[in-house]
Amino acid sequence: MAKAKDTVSRTLMVALVLSIVFSVVVSTAAVVLRPAQIQNQNLDIKTNILSAAGMLETGASAEQIESTFERFEVRLVDLDAGKFVEPSVVGVEDPMKFDMYKAASDPKMSTNIPSSEDKAGIKRRPNIAKVYTLSENGNLVRVVLPVHGYGLWSTLYGFVSLEGDLNTIEGLGFYAHAETPGLGGEVDNPRWKQQWVGKELYADNPTEPQIRLVKGGVGSDAKDKEHKVDALSGATLTSVGVERLVNYWMGERGFAPFLKNLREGEV
Repeated sequence: MAKAKDTVSRTLMVALVLSIVFSVVVSTAAVVLRPAQIQNQNLDIKTNILSAAGMLETGASAEQIESTFERFEVRLVDLDAGKFVEPSVVGVEDPMKFDMYKAASDPKMSTNIPSSEDKAGIKRRPNIAKVYTLSENGNLVRVVLPVHGYGLWSTLYGFVSLEGDLNTIEGLGFYAHAETPGLGGEVDNPRWKQQWVGKELYADNPTEPQIRLVKGGVGSDAKDKEHKVDALSGATLTSVGVERLVNYWMGERGFAPFLKNLREGEV
């Protein structure tokens, strides 16, 4: 009986020691690998920004991506005022380190969206957003804006790139979502994304975007086709979600005040 008790005690002791050792190893690995994980996340974001802007070369290396992205200026924008703000407003020195999606969950740094206005299905909107601008020879040539909103199964996160006129879409892409593969997941299809190139956000009113996703496709003789894109086949709710999120973020509660001020040189 004593031997049996001794064996059980030793087994429990060995298990306890191994648990402690493995916990230490896992915790250490997490700490050691964290910088690399953050670096990879940042590289992925930069890759998707360049892709939306039509500036991502096929097979580009990490060094090439970083070099191309350096041409962009990363700024923070007060969405209500539509003007640039200093990073210190949100407690950071580098605007790249500001997480607008984390800020959206903080009542002090975000605004609750009434259900009647929540076209994108996001519930809360950060007060400060991060934008990416590219100028050449003193002229603005691209602005890349983050967008997100609910589709069928998930929140889609992505970017819309605009030409220097701040109206013509240069590209759109999503880097995170959980929509149905082959249906809503076709938001990743390059042929579908290509349809967005050259479309125009606004008509007469620069605060009311006119983007529409058309079920059955946009005919060559369709009225206002400069604002229309083919809906995703068999993915009505994802298509509706994409239409709504783009129009929300390019609208008055999103980036429209900033784009208006930028267009008029008042930022």
